[in-house]
Amino acid sequence: MSRDFQETMKFNLEKEPSITPKEIFEKVYKALKEKGYDPVSQLVGYFISGDPTYITSHQNARVLIRRLERDELLEELVRFYMDNHGLDE
Repeated sequence: MSRDFQETMKFNLEKEPSITPKEIFEKVYKALKEKGYDPVSQLVGYFISGDPTYITSHQNARVLIRRLERDELLEELVRFYMDNHGLDE
């Protein structure tokens, strides 16, 4: 494969497209279900231990879950729970 060194190469420093915690949970949940795991148990194991092997690599779920810190994901879960149970006042 030869290159034309007269052309300018373009280097992209932009980050990967952002993904919301909600989208991460949805994708990870779906991947765990597809592989036959109990998503709640697997996510709890991940949150308690920090061990990413609780999350399947199927559908890139392990990479996705690690895009945010565990505390950020837990914060999102608590916020969702509070908002949906009238405790956000």
